[in-house]
Amino acid sequence: MTLEIITIPCRTNNYAFLLHSNGTTALIDAPEAGPVLKALKEKGWSLDMVLLTHHHPDHIDGLPGLLAEYTPKIIGAAKDAHRLPRLDIAVNEGDEIEVGSLTGRVIDVSGHTVNHIAFAFPGAVFTGDSLFALGCGRVFEGSMEMMHESLQKLAVLPPDTMVYSGHEYTLANAKFSLTIEPDNAALQVRVKDVERLRTAGIPTVPSLLSLELATNPFLRAKDAAEFARIRQAKDKF
Repeated sequence: MTLEIITIPCRTNNYAFLLHSNGTTALIDAPEAGPVLKALKEKGWSLDMVLLTHHHPDHIDGLPGLLAEYTPKIIGAAKDAHRLPRLDIAVNEGDEIEVGSLTGRVIDVSGHTVNHIAFAFPGAVFTGDSLFALGCGRVFEGSMEMMHESLQKLAVLPPDTMVYSGHEYTLANAKFSLTIEPDNAALQVRVKDVERLRTAGIPTVPSLLSLELATNPFLRAKDAAEFARIRQAKDKF
């Protein structure tokens, strides 16, 4: 089995990802077309599938430019089809998606938006705006309880899973995380590493789930009430 994942910076702080397995290429989210087209041409890949995590413009606005060059299958949440571009394949939680020799699973991670989905493949999960490195998305449409439940679904994935999240927010998230757990030694080390990476212009995404479990205050909240307190504090930070 061959597998390659390319992280593509887009817009101001978005990421898109190309997942390539045995001659098939899938794009996770489409913030803008230019950087994705450039990456595809550099690799000599076609574009076979686009997997959409949610409907926000900074995750779908690049589709028209991509569709002008390629004819990929568009995949997204069935329950959100009315807000997404036209879907070729509408999926629900628990459905499987094949990319080359890889089989992925759809996870409902509602909270940031209702019907937001993540795509979990062996060793990698694409979380959109649900779970971030050292953070999580704002709760715009769902409830705090819903978002907490969604993060717990991600928390039980294998700890060696790499988390591919949709934005480069890690430095700001790191500074906030220290206000919640200032004595967390693993967090202190990670913050210094994040500062080093960002100073060098290096992405902090993806991140290792086991590291998130050790340092991300939103994953470490013991219940929905504690999660809500942390999320509300972050909103004001």
